[in-house]
Amino acid sequence: MTAEPRVLVIDDEPQILRALRTILTEKRFRVTTASRGEEGLTLAAANPPDVVILDLGLPDMDGIEVCARLREWTQTPIIVLSVRDNERDKVAALDRGADDYLTKPFGIEELLARVRVALRHSTQAQGSKQAVVTAGPLMIDLAGHVVSRDGVEVKLTATEFKLLAYLAGNAGRVLTHRSILSHVWGPAEADQVQYLRVYVRQLRKKLEASPAQPRYLLTEPGVGYRFVVEE
Repeated sequence: MTAEPRVLVIDDEPQILRALRTILTEKRFRVTTASRGEEGLTLAAANPPDVVILDLGLPDMDGIEVCARLREWTQTPIIVLSVRDNERDKVAALDRGADDYLTKPFGIEELLARVRVALRHSTQAQGSKQAVVTAGPLMIDLAGHVVSRDGVEVKLTATEFKLLAYLAGNAGRVLTHRSILSHVWGPAEADQVQYLRVYVRQLRKKLEASPAQPRYLLTEPGVGYRFVVEE
């Protein structure tokens, strides 16, 4: 990763572009901006960024299409910003390649935290896959298929471990119900959301100190789940 990570902001609101350029530059990011989808795609190809911040409501094309076009050739993290807060748009953006989603108006500290997570995930993807994920008292050995809490091994079924490994291996990212079900159970089970909820509930009972108020395995309402590694 470069000393000053490159951020490409694609948004048609001038005030948003100005604010993000100022704030991100102060935080030692190199910022490029575009106000149209095609312009953003051209800039991304000419000077590949380390992370893309993308609005869905662009004047020349839908941001979801920009996600799909970017995913044809790059795995650069994409964080979507949008006034659209309905579940269908969130799921569509994530299923077409976005890594995260924030609804406008958003807090700048939250955005910066999401950017840091995206950059960390990108660095891991470019190098060797992280073999051990730690989150508070949890230790998840992805290669050894061992999970412990406060140093004590936690017994998981094969399916529970596969689910946890997928979530922890993508720590910080929002994973949709469909993507999780397809990965863990296969495409034929992609619509069995209630089945997934049962397994998530079982994992929380085994891993969380307070399953009703989870700290690590979080629900994104109507969308999916996110595994959080506390900084």
